[in-house]
Amino acid sequence: MGNLHKRIPPAVVEAMEEIVRVYRSLPPRPSVEEVEAAVAVIKSSIAEEELRIEEVGRMERAHDLPEVLFLVLQEVKKSLVQLQSHEQRRESLYVLELDKRFQVFDELIQRASKLVSSEESDGGAEDERKRASFGVVVPKIDKALIKEDEDEKKGELDGPKGLVNVPSVSPLKSEVPFSAGGDADKLTLIQVASLIEFTAKHGTEVLNLRDKLMDRVEWLPLSLGKLKDITELDLSENRIMALPSTIGSLRFLTKLDIHSNQVINLPDSFGELSSLVDLDLHANQLKSLPALFGNLTSLANLDLSSNRLSVLPETFGNLTKLRRLNVETNELEELPYTIGSCTSLVELRLDFNQLKALPEAIGKLECLEVLTLHYNRIKGLPTTMASLCRLKELAVSFNELESIPESLCFLAGLVKLDVGRNFADLRTLPRSIGNLQMLQELDIGNNQIRILPESFQFLSKLRVFHADETPLEVPPREVVKLGAQAVVKYMADLVASNDPSSHLAERKGFWFCLLCCPCSKKHNKDRDFAIA
Repeated sequence: MGNLHKRIPPAVVEAMEEIVRVYRSLPPRPSVEEVEAAVAVIKSSIAEEELRIEEVGRMERAHDLPEVLFLVLQEVKKSLVQLQSHEQRRESLYVLELDKRFQVFDELIQRASKLVSSEESDGGAEDERKRASFGVVVPKIDKALIKEDEDEKKGELDGPKGLVNVPSVSPLKSEVPFSAGGDADKLTLIQVASLIEFTAKHGTEVLNLRDKLMDRVEWLPLSLGKLKDITELDLSENRIMALPSTIGSLRFLTKLDIHSNQVINLPDSFGELSSLVDLDLHANQLKSLPALFGNLTSLANLDLSSNRLSVLPETFGNLTKLRRLNVETNELEELPYTIGSCTSLVELRLDFNQLKALPEAIGKLECLEVLTLHYNRIKGLPTTMASLCRLKELAVSFNELESIPESLCFLAGLVKLDVGRNFADLRTLPRSIGNLQMLQELDIGNNQIRILPESFQFLSKLRVFHADETPLEVPPREVVKLGAQAVVKYMADLVASNDPSSHLAERKGFWFCLLCCPCSKKHNKDRDFAIA
């Protein structure tokens, strides 16, 4: 064997060294997961491009815009979509091209190996033929060398942007390490797709991509639907504009956080997330919700605040397990009557909308404890609210309230009431406000109330009383400045100094209201309402 090696021509040795040198100089070879991710990105990109071009085709021409100029505008928008899609696919195309070139190198390496191979045998005919093909015996290329070289190349691709080098993670949780290095350290679209492939194959249950995507990543690949085992998914604080239709395949998903993105609408398949319990969609650009949104019957916590919603679907009433609903800072003008079917609601926040009234069905929410309506256009509250026996906080400031119904005083468990800043509209408080004996905070600031009702004396637990910029005459401003209990005592002393017959009438009126209160009958049978 040694003699045979001595007869190797220098040119053959040099050729084999050159082959090995070229192979070692190649960029890292894409893994199977990375190739699959590239394919997924390209498919998703094509689908997204078609949808966006269709949207451009549905543009309506303004009446004062010449048709020719309108057509030019459409072509410009279509060209922009195509350019953006090309940029999104570029990295994936590079990966597929790189994989294709490696396949070519594989074939060439195999051919070289066959030509120079000298198997350790007794010198069979096959070996003789291989030797004869070269005329000399040369050392074979060691497969271990190739494997070792591939191991050394694992890492990021030396291309437009490297693929994600997925770290070793728990099989139940996958979280991209945080880096404060700016956008350059965030994930590209193909890196996201690669991470999805990795996560899907390892059965990961929790995936956190909060603030991890590059700004140009505006949508997610269709391969998101492969995350069959995922239970928690955090996509918040990115710039995502659209979710893939395959998201409906995540049947075990219980928690989804997409807040602070740019999502314009949700796919119809979103309604198939039947296991979803916690959903955060606040700070997006949603204008509407799909009709099948009502199929999310497991929802307990829903945040839709800071969007552009003008209506809620009628199917909202199907969310009978919903406990907390936040729809602050939208463009709602009314609530669907079916809201009354959401009988598990404990907290309902409707601030900063365009609501003019509440539906009568609001009175069916017997579990409701917190109702906030700051900054709307509400002129009156429905009398059915008297049935909200568990209500502890009611905030109706910055509205157009003209009066507060006497029935509101049936809410004997109310702890905090804010009716301030209704400006010129609100002039009186209900006579029976003294029924609210659990009340601790009351704000009537910036209204036109001049006299407090005599029953105010019964608010023995009142600790905070705001009446700023309200022209109170009874009690005088000097007393108001002394605090809530000073006001309560002043009203008690004032009533005591009045004619006894009128005082008795006040007491009778109070007890009449108390006995007629449905909440008192239901929840306060054992409570002794002492009258000072």
